[in-house]
Amino acid sequence: MSKTIIRQIIELENKSVGEMRQIYNGIMPKKCAANVSKEYLRPRIAHRLQELEFGSMSEDNRAKLLKISDGISVNTLRHHNDLMAGTKICREWGGAMHEVEVLKDCFEYQGQKFKSLSSIARKITGTRWNGPKFFKLKS
Repeated sequence: MSKTIIRQIIELENKSVGEMRQIYNGIMPKKCAANVSKEYLRPRIAHRLQELEFGSMSEDNRAKLLKISDGISVNTLRHHNDLMAGTKICREWGGAMHEVEVLKDCFEYQGQKFKSLSSIARKITGTRWNGPKFFKLKS
């Protein structure tokens, strides 16, 4: 039985540069340079292990992430169905961190289920808000 992906990633911390190069060369299409550091290898190995286990990212999501990394707002959230179930949305407000979990057909905040982010924003602030704007999911 193989180790879980999480365990493999955690164990990268204790690997030598040589061991990490060997892992990298075993899972990547191209070999790494002889002078690469652990800091370079660790995130790339972790990403590739997850990709091999769960599949690669869709081209649409890859393009969105590239736009975000370039500082371009993608403003694509139209409905909560655009968010994957299990996603955690966090927002600091009033000196406290508020965490919302996206469920299949609603949201969960402090153990309660809500139909919209706006209703959660209202509960947090006491005033009406556009939920996606409050949680900074759109401008």
